[in-house]
Amino acid sequence: MKLSTKGKYGLRALIDLASYSEEEAVPISSIALRQNISESYLEQLFAKLKKAGLVTSIRGAQGGYRLAKPAGSVSVGDVLRALEGNLKAVECSAHTEEGCQGADLCVTKYVWQKINESIAKTVDEIMLDQLVRESREALQKKTNQSVEYSRNSCMG
Repeated sequence: MKLSTKGKYGLRALIDLASYSEEEAVPISSIALRQNISESYLEQLFAKLKKAGLVTSIRGAQGGYRLAKPAGSVSVGDVLRALEGNLKAVECSAHTEEGCQGADLCVTKYVWQKINESIAKTVDEIMLDQLVRESREALQKKTNQSVEYSRNSCMG
């Protein structure tokens, strides 16, 4: 499985939204600026996220987007499925309507099934609020390092 920019940028945008929408709706232009993603591309992604029930839009001067439910109840899997569709690494024909002529003797189908289950389990266990915390911690660490660097460079 290889994620497209839809999944990568969409997840970044939702982490950003979750970080900044606690008080008010967040305009796409703000997310685009912070994440360095084009507004028109984000509009396409947010249309899919809205259709999936992950975000809501608010019109007007104070408009923008908010999460449709708490960040703790939105998984990475929810986001990726809304944007990418099927997350299976391998689509084994034994599990389709057409079937597979060699399915009775095929042992690799269990490998593909385990890989797909593992991917689903992983993305469904990581929640958006966890990523928001990680993001804030990384930003705080970077800020602390910058302050420390400034102090040390001024001591000349």
